[in-house]
Amino acid sequence: MTVTSEEDARSGPIAKLTETTSQTALPTLSPRARTIALICLLAASFMELMDATVVNVALHTMTDDLGASASALQWIVAGYPLAYAVGLILGARLGDRFGRRRLFIIGLAAFGAASLACGLAADPTQLVAFRIVQGAAAALMVPQVLTSIQVMYAPEERGRAMGLFTSIIGLAAVSGPVLGAFITSGDWFGMSWRPIFLINVPLAVLAIIAARAFVPQTRADKPAPITAGSAIVLGLSLAAIMLPITLGPENDWPAWGFGLIGSGVLGLGVFAQQQINAQRSGVEPMIPPALFQTRSFSAGLATFGALMIPTGGYFLVQSLHVQLALGWSVLHTGLMWIPFSLAVPASAGLAATMWAPRFGKRVLQYGAVVFIAGMLTMDFAESSAHPALWFTVALTVSGLGFGAIVGSAGLLVLDEVPVNLAGAASGVFNTVQALSVAIGAAVIGTVYSSVGTTHGLEAGYRASFAIMVAFLAVGAIVAQAMPRPTPR
Repeated sequence: MTVTSEEDARSGPIAKLTETTSQTALPTLSPRARTIALICLLAASFMELMDATVVNVALHTMTDDLGASASALQWIVAGYPLAYAVGLILGARLGDRFGRRRLFIIGLAAFGAASLACGLAADPTQLVAFRIVQGAAAALMVPQVLTSIQVMYAPEERGRAMGLFTSIIGLAAVSGPVLGAFITSGDWFGMSWRPIFLINVPLAVLAIIAARAFVPQTRADKPAPITAGSAIVLGLSLAAIMLPITLGPENDWPAWGFGLIGSGVLGLGVFAQQQINAQRSGVEPMIPPALFQTRSFSAGLATFGALMIPTGGYFLVQSLHVQLALGWSVLHTGLMWIPFSLAVPASAGLAATMWAPRFGKRVLQYGAVVFIAGMLTMDFAESSAHPALWFTVALTVSGLGFGAIVGSAGLLVLDEVPVNLAGAASGVFNTVQALSVAIGAAVIGTVYSSVGTTHGLEAGYRASFAIMVAFLAVGAIVAQAMPRPTPR
């Protein structure tokens, strides 16, 4: 790591950073500065993850207020994750080259500005455009979070920080619908749905102030050149995959969508060959192939992807089913997730700080088993004599399983990645997560809808849960290829 300048090093109450060209040297921060820096990074992650789902419960209100068409509503939901997933790897490599704190602050500022614009949007077209800008800004901001944690903490100290990060992931995953329902139904200041975006503005301002003062400015010693050709191939390939995944379920999966997915996969193959050729010619590739030679990263990434696919479907199907089959209100549905959101950070914190360092891949496997147990209990809860009690039990058990997965995944997948490859690893890790969740929501949501239409909602519910259980089982099996944990 290198400090960008003496001015950067003195820009806040940060202890002097280690001035060295060593790729394994870590910035030396005072405990207070590092804690505040971590809080700042986690707050930004929470905002990004929450905004991915916060609009879902407000769509009906937006239709009444803006006169949004069904197509516009699709893009209001899909534009954000589409831009986010496409830009993650590029955002990570830009941070490596131009400074992670600098890109983090730029992303934060753009995210806050786009949130303000979303909250003030006068028509659906404006809201769609600003949601896409929001997603692109998040793609600049979020990769710097994981990379900064990697370089701020030595491997033996990283567990607690990663535990907090992954707890935030789990908490934010369900906070979006809860907060969106609470704000929209409360009609704050007579502004209807708009505060779900405007609330980000003061948070972004505070995070920018804290980041300038406490987050260290680091960059890769030998940042990969970002060539237009590679960036375009990667971006277009990811967009070709994400576009039909996000829009396909609402458009009966048109044939052109499968063609786009196929072309996107081929494009990723071309991109991979570009990276191999660059490495052979002695040029630092945008995503070093050597990264995938790290067994914990390659096997762990496959495991993480398989385990994340069910989560995208789980939140969607469960929320839809209680409204369609049981007649729950939007607010009731949002409040349903409270036991889950309380269980996730507790389990994730223990997984990252205690279980993962000791048990390694088994935490992912046990987490999958516990998550499956929660799903099976959920099916029982609906027909039980005391559904409220059993829903609470089922969601708590599911949250404990999900928390164990997200709490240990980041630590185990990135544990052996060299610090100089942290940026690329962070970009790939976040991209796999975004793609997996999107695939899960699209495919499993489609199964619930199509089977439910032809054979009834209960049949659709069970069919979708069977697919989720299958993916969790596959993830647990694939995890067996991961190495044993490194003794601490």
